[in-house]
Amino acid sequence: MRRVTADVPGPGQESVWDYPRPPRVETSPETVEIRLGGEVIARTTESIRVLETSHPPAYYLPVAAFAPGVLRAVAGTTFCEWKGVANYFDLITPAATASRAAWTYPDPTGGFAAIRDHVSVMPGMVDACLVDGEVVRAQEGGFYGGWITDRVTGPFKGGPGSHGW
Repeated sequence: MRRVTADVPGPGQESVWDYPRPPRVETSPETVEIRLGGEVIARTTESIRVLETSHPPAYYLPVAAFAPGVLRAVAGTTFCEWKGVANYFDLITPAATASRAAWTYPDPTGGFAAIRDHVSVMPGMVDACLVDGEVVRAQEGGFYGGWITDRVTGPFKGGPGSHGW
């Protein structure tokens, strides 16, 4: 396994290498918005950030923040060693469908009870995710759902060569 050197955070930034394992859960007053098919499909100032070593934050929005009819449950689950079993959703608008682009933990384990009744979205599978007006960049790799903003520094797990971190 190669040794990873954390980027030095600038003023107002956080290093993902200062995030803990197991991950920390914290509420966020930031305005979080998700767009798909030319529409705002979710918006809230009451999200939850999950912060895990080497990963950009994953933002979880209350189910009530999503427009009616946007979330369609689909078959299949995955397992997170920290949060438990995740269920998935397609995101649906009249103009677009993002298959399995969102997930929830209906019965999260231990210290993750706060994300019950919340949904996170893969930023790379929708038109845009925004945090306080900043367009989020997707975490590399297609599996992790981290939201990269100018607020965080890496390097971030998920890209080529990061499997063993």
